[in-house]
Amino acid sequence: LFLPAFQDLFGVSMVVPLLNLHIKSLGASPTVAGIIGSIYGVMQLFSSTFVGCWSDIVGRRYSLLACVLLSALGYLLLGTSTTVFLFAISRVPVGIFKHTLSICKALLSDLVSERDRPLVIGRFNAASSVGFILGPVVGGYFTELEGGFYKSSFICASIFILNAVLVWMLPWREENTSSSDRAQGTSSSKVTENFSIKTNRDLRFQPVATRSVASDSPFLSSWTQTAAMLKRIKDIACSDLWDIFLIRLLMSVTILLYYSNFGLALEERFGVKPKFTGYLISYSSTLGALAGFVLEPITKLYQHNTYTLLLHSSILTCSLILLYTSALNIWTVVLSSTFLAFSTTVGRTCITDLELSLGGNQASGALLGVGQSVTSVARIVAPLLSGIAQEFSPCGPPGLGVALALVAILIMNLNKPRYCGSGNVKLKTQ
Repeated sequence: LFLPAFQDLFGVSMVVPLLNLHIKSLGASPTVAGIIGSIYGVMQLFSSTFVGCWSDIVGRRYSLLACVLLSALGYLLLGTSTTVFLFAISRVPVGIFKHTLSICKALLSDLVSERDRPLVIGRFNAASSVGFILGPVVGGYFTELEGGFYKSSFICASIFILNAVLVWMLPWREENTSSSDRAQGTSSSKVTENFSIKTNRDLRFQPVATRSVASDSPFLSSWTQTAAMLKRIKDIACSDLWDIFLIRLLMSVTILLYYSNFGLALEERFGVKPKFTGYLISYSSTLGALAGFVLEPITKLYQHNTYTLLLHSSILTCSLILLYTSALNIWTVVLSSTFLAFSTTVGRTCITDLELSLGGNQASGALLGVGQSVTSVARIVAPLLSGIAQEFSPCGPPGLGVALALVAILIMNLNKPRYCGSGNVKLKTQ
């Protein structure tokens, strides 16, 4: 699963930096380019939860294959987009079905124990991040060739087709997963106490039925799938996981505000050239990828206490952004960026693990889908808040991010008894 994750973001990052240049070359005005560019984000916002629930219903194999192949179709259409209309059409299947990484994470949560989940997801994030670092380099090379954008798009589509082959070749044994769910029914019920009693009963037994059906007949009736998805979404909406998703929203907006005017702020405050800013961002991205491989000693140090690790990483993130906001020289910015790469990587892994711990593995696809939708909301809100904050100071966006991070830390402290008491987030005994 790490290889498809690497190839996924490697292919996507070859194309995404070139999208604005390509649509402008097709004659689109900045307004039209902006509207079409927002299609992907809006569709991701609404489709993340539904696709995640769908993967819980029909099984990971068929949902993952469908998402990979339909994403390949989108990039194939992008490679033939010679008009603005075709460009807009090509973004639709990608916006709806580009949830391959979320489904892979849900599959990983099905396969590994809760004790090992943060480590495995951290390495998964690291593998995908390496792809995102290398992809723009290759995409930039193809840009210099004649028809480079179209070649990059076709290569990206080919990578997704290769991923579909890899997914098909995986040693799927979903019937064993179902047996594992039965065996762990008692311990799982402790983890899923945050849903209503009725929801717990449904989620505890539903995977056994749905995965068994998925392995025999993946094509359930559309009505059955839709009803099951809506019910699962309702169960999550009525649960008391609001604080976890609010923490994810606040910390996502915080990080996005930090990066929103990063280059412009460095130029205005320290006279730094864009070239140096680019090197600094690449340096931080590389450290962020490496951070996924050092999660094992960190989680052992915290005795696999996800809540405490998330709290401390959030405090460190808040402190580092505050240090960046008050920095008097560029080397203080480099120092804060170095440690911020680690703290944000650890925080992202921990919030995902805490969602799954409190919500239960049986609804992992739905929970990860809701989490992606929350992140999409952050991507919509952050540019607006950044624009308003920049009216006051170049340090306004990160300063506002510090305030939002403090709110998230306060929420975590207020809900500490629920995270650490009565075994709600106690790891399963294997």
